[in-house]
Amino acid sequence: MKKYIALPILIITIVASGCKNETKNPEPEVVTVDTTQDNKQYEASATEAEFNDPKIAEVFNQYINVKTALVNTDAKAASVAASQLMTAFANVGVEEVALKAAQNIVESDDVEAQRTAFVAVTTSVEQMLTDNLKSGTIYKQYCPMAFDNTGAAWLSNSKDIYNPYFGDKMLKCGRIEAEIK
Repeated sequence: MKKYIALPILIITIVASGCKNETKNPEPEVVTVDTTQDNKQYEASATEAEFNDPKIAEVFNQYINVKTALVNTDAKAASVAASQLMTAFANVGVEEVALKAAQNIVESDDVEAQRTAFVAVTTSVEQMLTDNLKSGTIYKQYCPMAFDNTGAAWLSNSKDIYNPYFGDKMLKCGRIEAEIK
Protein backbone atom coordinates (compact mmCIF):
# COMPACT_ATOMS: atom_id res chain seq x y z
CA MET A 1 0.00 0.00 0.00
CA LYS A 2 2.92 2.31 0.74
CA LYS A 3 4.08 1.85 -2.85
CA TYR A 4 0.76 3.16 -4.19
CA ILE A 5 0.97 6.31 -2.03
CA ALA A 6 4.63 6.97 -2.72
CA LEU A 7 4.24 6.79 -6.53
CA PRO A 8 1.72 9.67 -6.84
CA ILE A 9 3.78 11.79 -4.44
CA LEU A 10 6.87 11.18 -6.58
CA ILE A 11 5.03 12.16 -9.78
CA ILE A 12 3.67 15.36 -8.20
CA THR A 13 7.16 16.29 -6.98
CA ILE A 14 8.66 15.81 -10.46
CA VAL A 15 5.91 17.83 -12.16
CA ALA A 16 6.12 20.61 -9.55
CA SER A 17 9.90 20.92 -9.89
CA GLY A 18 9.56 21.05 -13.67
CA CYS A 19 7.04 23.89 -13.44
CA LYS A 20 9.41 26.02 -11.36
CA ASN A 21 11.85 26.22 -14.27
CA GLU A 22 9.17 27.48 -16.69
CA THR A 23 8.62 30.68 -14.72
CA LYS A 24 12.26 31.66 -15.27
CA ASN A 25 11.92 31.64 -19.10
CA PRO A 26 11.67 35.01 -20.86
CA GLU A 27 8.36 36.12 -22.38
CA PRO A 28 7.46 34.22 -25.53
CA GLU A 29 8.21 35.83 -28.87
CA VAL A 30 5.20 37.53 -30.42
CA VAL A 31 4.52 36.37 -33.95
CA THR A 32 2.42 38.53 -36.25
CA VAL A 33 0.78 37.28 -39.39
CA ASP A 34 0.10 39.65 -42.26
CA THR A 35 -3.39 38.88 -43.54
CA THR A 36 -3.57 41.71 -46.05
CA GLN A 37 -3.75 40.66 -49.66
CA ASP A 38 -1.25 41.79 -52.23
CA ASN A 39 -3.44 44.12 -54.27
CA LYS A 40 -1.55 44.13 -57.52
CA GLN A 41 -2.86 46.75 -59.88
CA TYR A 42 -2.89 45.85 -63.54
CA GLU A 43 -2.13 48.51 -66.09
CA ALA A 44 -3.12 48.52 -69.73
CA SER A 45 -0.36 48.34 -72.30
CA ALA A 46 0.08 51.23 -74.66
CA THR A 47 -2.18 51.13 -77.69
CA GLU A 48 -0.13 50.57 -80.80
CA ALA A 49 -3.09 50.68 -83.15
CA GLU A 50 -3.62 53.82 -85.19
CA PHE A 51 -7.09 55.03 -86.04
CA ASN A 52 -8.47 56.92 -89.02
CA ASP A 53 -10.35 59.29 -86.70
CA PRO A 54 -8.69 60.70 -83.55
CA LYS A 55 -12.11 60.80 -81.87
CA ILE A 56 -12.42 57.03 -82.28
CA ALA A 57 -8.90 56.67 -80.84
CA GLU A 58 -10.04 58.62 -77.77
CA VAL A 59 -13.11 56.39 -77.40
CA PHE A 60 -10.91 53.30 -77.53
CA ASN A 61 -8.40 54.71 -75.03
CA GLN A 62 -11.18 55.58 -72.57
CA TYR A 63 -12.74 52.16 -73.12
CA ILE A 64 -9.39 50.56 -72.18
CA ASN A 65 -9.34 52.66 -68.99
CA VAL A 66 -12.79 51.32 -68.02
CA LYS A 67 -11.68 47.77 -68.81
CA THR A 68 -8.52 48.16 -66.71
CA ALA A 69 -10.53 49.46 -63.74
CA LEU A 70 -12.82 46.43 -63.99
CA VAL A 71 -9.82 44.08 -64.19
CA ASN A 72 -8.63 45.71 -60.96
CA THR A 73 -12.15 45.34 -59.47
CA ASP A 74 -12.12 49.06 -58.72
CA ALA A 75 -15.68 50.40 -58.94
CA LYS A 76 -14.66 54.00 -58.25
CA ALA A 77 -11.98 54.03 -60.98
CA ALA A 78 -14.44 52.38 -63.39
CA SER A 79 -16.97 55.11 -62.67
CA VAL A 80 -14.43 57.88 -63.34
CA ALA A 81 -13.19 56.19 -66.53
CA ALA A 82 -16.75 55.64 -67.76
CA SER A 83 -17.47 59.33 -67.26
CA GLN A 84 -14.55 60.15 -69.54
CA LEU A 85 -15.79 57.52 -71.98
CA MET A 86 -19.19 59.22 -72.06
CA THR A 87 -17.47 62.47 -73.08
CA ALA A 88 -15.62 60.63 -75.85
CA PHE A 89 -18.91 59.03 -76.92
CA ALA A 90 -20.54 62.46 -77.11
CA ASN A 91 -17.76 63.69 -79.40
CA VAL A 92 -18.38 60.93 -81.96
CA GLY A 93 -22.10 60.40 -81.50
CA VAL A 94 -23.19 56.95 -80.39
CA GLU A 95 -26.41 55.07 -79.98
CA GLU A 96 -28.48 55.60 -76.85
CA VAL A 97 -27.70 52.03 -75.70
CA ALA A 98 -23.98 52.80 -75.43
CA LEU A 99 -24.56 56.06 -73.57
CA LYS A 100 -26.98 54.41 -71.16
CA ALA A 101 -24.57 51.53 -70.48
CA ALA A 102 -21.69 53.95 -69.82
CA GLN A 103 -23.97 56.01 -67.58
CA ASN A 104 -24.86 52.86 -65.61
CA ILE A 105 -21.16 52.29 -64.98
CA VAL A 106 -20.72 55.91 -63.86
CA GLU A 107 -23.68 55.80 -61.47
CA SER A 108 -23.06 52.38 -59.92
CA ASP A 109 -20.75 51.62 -57.04
CA ASP A 110 -21.31 47.88 -57.53
CA VAL A 111 -18.55 46.43 -59.69
CA GLU A 112 -20.74 43.48 -60.74
CA ALA A 113 -23.40 45.87 -62.10
CA GLN A 114 -20.64 47.80 -63.85
CA ARG A 115 -19.37 44.61 -65.45
CA THR A 116 -22.86 43.83 -66.74
CA ALA A 117 -23.13 47.28 -68.33
CA PHE A 118 -19.65 46.87 -69.81
CA VAL A 119 -20.97 44.18 -72.17
CA ALA A 120 -23.14 46.74 -74.01
CA VAL A 121 -20.29 49.26 -74.04
CA THR A 122 -18.03 46.64 -75.63
CA THR A 123 -20.55 45.89 -78.38
CA SER A 124 -20.83 49.59 -79.28
CA VAL A 125 -17.10 50.24 -79.23
CA GLU A 126 -16.47 47.18 -81.37
CA GLN A 127 -18.90 48.51 -83.99
CA MET A 128 -17.08 51.86 -83.99
CA LEU A 129 -13.73 50.22 -84.59
CA THR A 130 -14.88 48.36 -87.70
CA ASP A 131 -13.20 50.02 -90.70
CA ASN A 132 -11.64 52.71 -88.49
CA LEU A 133 -8.20 51.18 -87.94
CA LYS A 134 -5.38 52.66 -89.99
CA SER A 135 -2.82 50.17 -88.65
CA GLY A 136 -2.24 47.78 -85.79
CA THR A 137 -4.47 45.18 -84.20
CA ILE A 138 -7.23 45.23 -81.58
CA TYR A 139 -7.98 41.87 -79.97
CA LYS A 140 -11.49 40.72 -79.26
CA GLN A 141 -11.23 38.44 -76.26
CA TYR A 142 -13.87 36.16 -74.83
CA CYS A 143 -14.56 34.44 -71.52
CA PRO A 144 -17.04 31.56 -71.78
CA MET A 145 -17.56 31.49 -67.99
CA ALA A 146 -18.69 35.10 -67.55
CA PHE A 147 -22.24 35.68 -66.36
CA ASP A 148 -23.02 32.13 -65.26
CA ASN A 149 -21.41 30.53 -68.31
CA THR A 150 -23.29 32.62 -70.88
CA GLY A 151 -19.97 34.21 -71.84
CA ALA A 152 -18.96 37.76 -72.68
CA ALA A 153 -16.41 39.50 -74.86
CA TRP A 154 -14.17 42.54 -74.42
CA LEU A 155 -11.62 44.39 -76.49
CA SER A 156 -7.92 44.62 -75.73
CA ASN A 157 -4.89 46.37 -77.12
CA SER A 158 -2.69 43.34 -76.38
CA LYS A 159 -2.81 39.57 -76.71
CA ASP A 160 -2.50 39.18 -72.93
CA ILE A 161 -5.70 38.07 -71.26
CA TYR A 162 -6.83 40.24 -68.33
CA ASN A 163 -10.45 39.40 -67.68
CA PRO A 164 -12.60 42.43 -66.75
CA TYR A 165 -15.55 40.21 -65.79
CA PHE A 166 -13.74 38.33 -63.01
CA GLY A 167 -10.71 40.43 -62.09
CA ASP A 168 -8.30 38.55 -59.81
CA LYS A 169 -10.78 35.72 -59.26
CA MET A 170 -10.08 34.40 -62.75
CA LEU A 171 -7.71 36.95 -64.23
CA LYS A 172 -6.45 34.83 -67.12
CA CYS A 173 -9.76 33.18 -68.04
CA GLY A 174 -10.44 33.85 -71.69
CA ARG A 175 -9.18 33.52 -75.20
CA ILE A 176 -8.63 35.65 -78.28
CA GLU A 177 -11.75 35.26 -80.34
CA ALA A 178 -10.93 37.64 -83.20
CA GLU A 179 -8.53 40.30 -84.37
CA ILE A 180 -9.72 43.64 -85.65
CA LYS A 181 -7.29 45.03 -88.21
